[in-house]
Amino acid sequence: MKDRNRPMMKRKEFILGAAVGLTFAAAATAGGVIDWPGANAAERPTAAGRLIPSAGAAGLAFAPPQGAPLSFADIFEQVAPAVVQIDVETPVERPRGGVIPIPGLPGFGFQAPDTQQPGEEEEPRTAQGAGSGFFISADGFIVTNNHVVANATKITVKLSDGRELAGRLVGRDQDTDLAVIKVEGNDFKFVSFEETADPRVGDWVIAVGNPFGLGGTATAGIVSARAREIGDSSTPYTDYLQIDAAINRGNSGGPTFDIYGRVIGVNSAIFSPTGGSVGIGFAIPANIAKSVTDRLMSGQAIQRGYLGVQITTLSDAQRAASDLPADTEGAYVADVTAGGPGDRGGLRAGDIVVKLNGDDITTSTALTRQVGQAAPGDELRLEIFREGRRQTLNIRSGTRPADINATAQGGQDETSPDPERPVAPAGEVVEGLTLTPLTDALRTRFSIPERIEGLVVTAVASTSQAARDRYQPGFVIQQANGRPVRTVADFRAAVAAARSAGREGLFLLVRTPEGNAPVVLELSKPE
Repeated sequence: MKDRNRPMMKRKEFILGAAVGLTFAAAATAGGVIDWPGANAAERPTAAGRLIPSAGAAGLAFAPPQGAPLSFADIFEQVAPAVVQIDVETPVERPRGGVIPIPGLPGFGFQAPDTQQPGEEEEPRTAQGAGSGFFISADGFIVTNNHVVANATKITVKLSDGRELAGRLVGRDQDTDLAVIKVEGNDFKFVSFEETADPRVGDWVIAVGNPFGLGGTATAGIVSARAREIGDSSTPYTDYLQIDAAINRGNSGGPTFDIYGRVIGVNSAIFSPTGGSVGIGFAIPANIAKSVTDRLMSGQAIQRGYLGVQITTLSDAQRAASDLPADTEGAYVADVTAGGPGDRGGLRAGDIVVKLNGDDITTSTALTRQVGQAAPGDELRLEIFREGRRQTLNIRSGTRPADINATAQGGQDETSPDPERPVAPAGEVVEGLTLTPLTDALRTRFSIPERIEGLVVTAVASTSQAARDRYQPGFVIQQANGRPVRTVADFRAAVAAARSAGREGLFLLVRTPEGNAPVVLELSKPE
């Protein structure tokens, strides 16, 4: 189950108006008291091993450390002409007399009057949003985020000198949240991606953009971390730079520079419990951004390799409930798309991929990215664990669908069990679950596809651990401890084996209406 108590990850998509941003800024500073530390603090004894901060080469109390700029003004003056504000209009659908949503504020809106007369054709409704971008060439190509310009019917680019130009979409890549637009003209000031020198944690950065419609805003900070995964399934190919330079709504698509004025990242997301900056921002690294935007600029389609599997990384609890070695790492295959490359190549649900083309696979993210680097048609050599043994599969890569999330959702069976359908047989009770082998009647009653095999849950004891774990009638237990279960005797034997091994839970692969899920069933205490 997903942890719903985490702070929200927000994309800085649109703005309601500059006044909102000014209100936030005022609220943050009004009534505050700033307490500056003394410039001439008394010397204190130091413990052995304590690191003493340097006061600078000249010994001045407030001299910056070696390598730090005295000011970011020169850098800003150098790069600001290349940074632009991007205003967009996107279509809005709403029922007659319904609620008009506020862009960038999901769940909020206002009631609109129904002014349409009978027989009149309804005028299209649009919402306005804003983001940032930057010139990457003198002939008008601009890099921004996909989520800034996706579905836009009108794009207006505002330059630092006050000019406004019409923009057109050249190409976009949803999987990295990158897009390229173009304006007509020549001799635009532009900046370049830094590819040769990787930024280090602690390096200075400066972000320039259009927060809350306040164009030409610069903020500074440091690289806080590298190679961050932010739990965003829509951008599975990006290891983000984490920065603490303030970025807010409207900064999306803007550049993050190093102290030499080179682009090291494209601002894309913030981690925040409030929706505003709390000093945790994420930028798409330059090496990823350049590779994708170069192809978009040349008109190439972004194609990635594809296996057609639903994968996850096993938790410590799941490993402990199985008979896998404690140090086993890999990508657990929860489901395989029927007819997809993995299915044709012999990959099965319950397999654990531990190597791809000789490289270790430690997480599901690692497998996704390595497969994505393959070209469609490439042969992929996978080493897997299956039922306790290593095997090798050779699978020819497919082409990742443009909207993988929609494809996955489309493959799910959203039909709910119908209580009016034939009543299931009683089955046998094990660990609070009433289980029975699948029959045609049960498949019909619970809308279970033909390709699914296992034991179907027909009832759950209300006082059992399974009930507390929210097992429901219609769930299908396909595997126990990595091995198929087809009879209740198979399941009882798996429970007995787990108990004899001293494990407190049993590792299962369960089919639910939302798809396959690896879970641990906590075993009851022996009486």
